[in-house]
Amino acid sequence: TRHDKIAFWRDVDGFDMTPPRESALVEPVVDVVDAKSVCTDAVPILSIDLKTCTVDDLSFSSAFKLTATRNDYIHALVAYFECGFTQIHRPMGFSTSPFARYTHWKQTIFYVRDAPLTISRGEEVNGTISCRPNSRNRRDLDIDIGLKFEGRHCQAEGMSEYRLR
Repeated sequence: TRHDKIAFWRDVDGFDMTPPRESALVEPVVDVVDAKSVCTDAVPILSIDLKTCTVDDLSFSSAFKLTATRNDYIHALVAYFECGFTQIHRPMGFSTSPFARYTHWKQTIFYVRDAPLTISRGEEVNGTISCRPNSRNRRDLDIDIGLKFEGRHCQAEGMSEYRLR
């Protein structure tokens, strides 16, 4: 939960442990997200053809817009992938979405630095995401997420850097 990973560090037995909190914000969490926790629509940020893609296609930037489906609070963004094998005799596929059956890939949770964002049904969060291999360890990903939100109850704008190991 957000408290276990982020808020916990604000007061550890009376000590302000903010530096570990900052480190925790940089690392996304791979875990199961309850579908009931998702309060916006889902939008694709990248579509690739596994048959024709190259290594260069895996570094990308994309703009996105999320629309709230109910009044709620945004604590994090959730990423997942869907995969379709359509060029075979019996097409098949699967999803790692919070709304799909569990897979061992789970979901990736990017905690929002200025969370929670108070959002009302129909309001939109605009964002950008960039993803590229880390220059020192190509198995790690450097991910930048920019958000801009101008809601009825709060506003937020900023860029967050993440490192997925």
